[in-house]
Amino acid sequence: MKKLAHPIVSPTRRRLLRGAGLAATAFGATASGLLLPGHAALAQGSGTRNTDTVRIGFGRGGLPLVARERGEFEKTLAAQGIKAQWVGPFPNHAPSLQAVVGGSADFGFWGSTTPALAAIIAGSPLVFTQFTVYTPRTTAIIVRKDSGINSVKELVGKKVAVNRSGLGEFLLVAALEKHGVDRKLVEFVYLNPPDAAPAFGQGRVHAWAMWSPGVDIAREQYDGKNIFFEETDLDFQIDYSSLVTLRKFAVENSALVRAVINAWHAEREWANAHPREYELLAQKEGKYSDTVRDQLIAHHRQYRFYEADDPNFLREFQRAADWLAQRKILPQRITVADHVVRV
Repeated sequence: MKKLAHPIVSPTRRRLLRGAGLAATAFGATASGLLLPGHAALAQGSGTRNTDTVRIGFGRGGLPLVARERGEFEKTLAAQGIKAQWVGPFPNHAPSLQAVVGGSADFGFWGSTTPALAAIIAGSPLVFTQFTVYTPRTTAIIVRKDSGINSVKELVGKKVAVNRSGLGEFLLVAALEKHGVDRKLVEFVYLNPPDAAPAFGQGRVHAWAMWSPGVDIAREQYDGKNIFFEETDLDFQIDYSSLVTLRKFAVENSALVRAVINAWHAEREWANAHPREYELLAQKEGKYSDTVRDQLIAHHRQYRFYEADDPNFLREFQRAADWLAQRKILPQRITVADHVVRV
């Protein structure tokens, strides 16, 4: 298989590209984008705006939480006559998407692309307006140290908590495949994070596939350890973070959508430059220990943004979507370029 020359192909290459100069080069080379056939693309400069209020979903971590705590995001939009309203918090991306489809939010938070694809396949008129890749990738499969489980192969006959069609499920599938374990020999227990945490702590499941900061909190709270870590053990990235809205909203409010995206760019730049301050704000909301906070600070997480129609990004995203469909995490194949809007 031909190796694709793109900065998100492998964890090793991602580590090499963490430098701000390289990241800027990678982003700058694609910032103008390409209007691909088969998807709705809106020319920049021809924006429309039919509302002065935008409702934005947020979760319990990541850029939306920090943006909400800082307050600069709202000020950036207010300077353009746009009122930002926060909707949430959501435990994971799926209910955030439901809020968008149901009309109680205009944007989901920067959540997993996989449940968004699942919702689109099911008929939801959602579109991707922007993507982000963060490094390092800290999603992990953890077990309790007293569980007697020391490897992925030892999950045979065990129960593993995952979120359906999300980061947890795909990571477990990839881990089992990499280690030659038939997934039918492992029991997938579909739980959202608020329910998965006590299930893991009480021993009702033997392992949990989860992202930061939940996985970091659980390792400390329940004396857990990694048996599979995305950044070092996953061969290529399968899931990304995305800013999702309804197609109708994007078409009718393209200028507003662009203003929101630009405000997120400002948050990204601040977060990349201030990792300690970023994690202090996240800790304030998450109410976890200083030990967990310091571990997260040490990651020095960096975000890179990609326009919705970036051809190199879409090539990698399509590869990931095909992988998910082939393994029945997604019910069928989907052409991702048909569901992006560039404003």
